Amino acid sequence: SAQIADLQQKLLDADNGDRAKQRWDSIATILEAKCALKYLLGELVSSKVQESKLQSSLEQSQASCSDVQKMLTEERNHVAELETAFQNQILVQEQQHQEKVNHSPWK
Repeated sequence: SAQIADLQQKLLDADNGDRAKQRWDSIATILEAKCALKYLLGELVSSKVQESKLQSSLEQSQASCSDVQKMLTEERNHVAELETAFQNQILVQEQQHQEKVNHSPWK
């Protein structure tokens, strides 16, 4: 029954496609042509508006991505600076400890 339902849906889809093609093929008067042209122009305008919105969204996303990449780079640089400072502190403490050990009265 699932296969039958699938085949019926395919037939309906094909029939709808044929009907749309027949409608365009059957335009016979200027009035029908004007209506069809009006419809097509409306679809064109709608597509252009959607394209514009998508383009704007893309540009905003790219700007946001650029900002995030900049912040990530700044954070990486900050972490590298902190790591360097931490390593320097470790060296200083090791040197101080070594000096204490070397100057210890229990040598």
